[in-house]
Order: sequence, then structure tokens, then C-alpha cells
Amino acid sequence: MNAKAEKSRSELVDLSHEVLDFVHAPALVLRDSIYPIEQREKSARTLRVSHQPAVVLHAYPYKESSLIIDVFSRDRGRVSLVAKGAKRPHSALRAVLQTFQPLNIGWTGKSDIPTLTSAEWVGGMRPLEKSALLFGFYMNELLMKFLVRNEAHANLFDEYIATLNQLAHGESAPIALRKFEFSLLRESGLIGDLTFCNETKGRVRAEISYVVEPEQGVYPAMQQQHQNAVLGKTLLDMRVGDYSDSTTQNQSKMLARQLLRHHLHGAQLNTRQILIDLQNL
Repeated sequence: MNAKAEKSRSELVDLSHEVLDFVHAPALVLRDSIYPIEQREKSARTLRVSHQPAVVLHAYPYKESSLIIDVFSRDRGRVSLVAKGAKRPHSALRAVLQTFQPLNIGWTGKSDIPTLTSAEWVGGMRPLEKSALLFGFYMNELLMKFLVRNEAHANLFDEYIATLNQLAHGESAPIALRKFEFSLLRESGLIGDLTFCNETKGRVRAEISYVVEPEQGVYPAMQQQHQNAVLGKTLLDMRVGDYSDSTTQNQSKMLARQLLRHHLHGAQLNTRQILIDLQNL
């Protein structure tokens, strides 16, 4: 890549950070996920949670000196919290509440948005840099759109942390993101076992082409459907996390785009468009 192209790429990365700040403005963050009704905990008793593994997905100003943070916690799922005084220059929370960093947090309260009571940096995670940073924001945007509040997804949380580590250490981003995307769709209850053929009521066969209907499942592909078909081998590879085959990589990418587009119901992924712009430089 020549110096001019490299400079353009660098400038677009810098610009993308500004765009992301706009994308996740308070008016957008406060909207519900893609689901029309969120499941919320409603209890007359005060909820107290402590020592909860979590990662900040997003934070935005609240009143003069506080923040509202959206966190993904291991045992409580996606939760919004008020971090009182976190905007103050000398607040201990100011440096701790950063995205893509594992934390141990606690909170208390009766309302839909409880109060953060503690936050400790766990450490052990390299910071995301360059394109990996955008991939991280892409994952956060998916979580914000797909996860219902207050619904635990411990396995998905572990997958998210593992994917952040892979991106931070420069491992293959396409493979890491494919695994995360399909984990998110499974944990959200949007896809089932993609190796089960609904027509034969058995395991898919490696040499046969199939179509994945978002609402019906997996069926053998008809001749006119081969444009959106994937090999049974691809579905079997995905089940065991083997993306070493180039055909598996290409077909799983196509399938992920198809399923995400369907379940987003027309909503746009802003970070994905930024990534496309970067790749077109």
C-alpha cells in the first residue's frame, strides 16, 4: 500500500471514531433492542448485585456529573446502570469504565436503571487497536441490538471475552467474528441446530447443498435456490468451529449476513458500513 492510501486509511479510522460517538448518541442508545418489548425485572425489593464480571458496551452523559452505562454482565445479561459522579475529574470510576476491558462491578436499586456501587478493573486484556477497535464496536452494536435486558447469557459473555482477546492478539478477525455472530444468534434463540435437516429429520450431508430459512430451518436446496445455498460440509464445519476451509469461510460469511439482515428487521449496522468503507480504500 502506498503512502497516500495508508494516509487515507488512517484518516478514515480517525473519522470512524467520531462517527461511532455520533452513532451511539443517547437518543439511539435509549431505544429498545430489535425486540418490541424488553423483559425487565420488576420487584418491590431492592436488588443488590456484587462481584459481577462485566464489560461496558457504551456510556453516555447523565445530568451534570454522572453517566449511564450499558454493560454486558456474565450472570445478569445486558444491564443499564447510573454511575454517579463518574464524569468528575477526580472520580475513581472515570478511568475504570472503559469499553473492552473486563471489570468486576456491583449495583443496587429498585428501578429499571439501578445505581452502580462498585467497579474494579480486572486486567489481563490488551487494548484493541486500529481495525480491531472497529471490530469491537461492531460486536458491541450487535449485542445492543439483539440482547434483551436482564437476561443472562453466560456462554455468550465468555465467547465475547474470548473474541476480544483474539482480536487484541491479531488472530484472524473474519473467523473470530463468524464464531461470535453465530453464537449470538444461537444464544438469542434466533437459530437452532444448523446441522439438522428439517426435511430428512437427520444430520445434513457434507456433499449436499442446503438453504437456511430464518424462520423454518435447514432444507435441501432446490435448483433455483443455489445462489443462497451452502454445503452441508460448511454447516458441519461451523458446528465444530472449523473455519480452515476457504469455502466454509466464504459461505459462512454469506449466511451470517443473510441471517443478521433478516433478524435486524431493516435496522442498519452503522459499524458494518464503516468497515466496508475501510475495506474499499
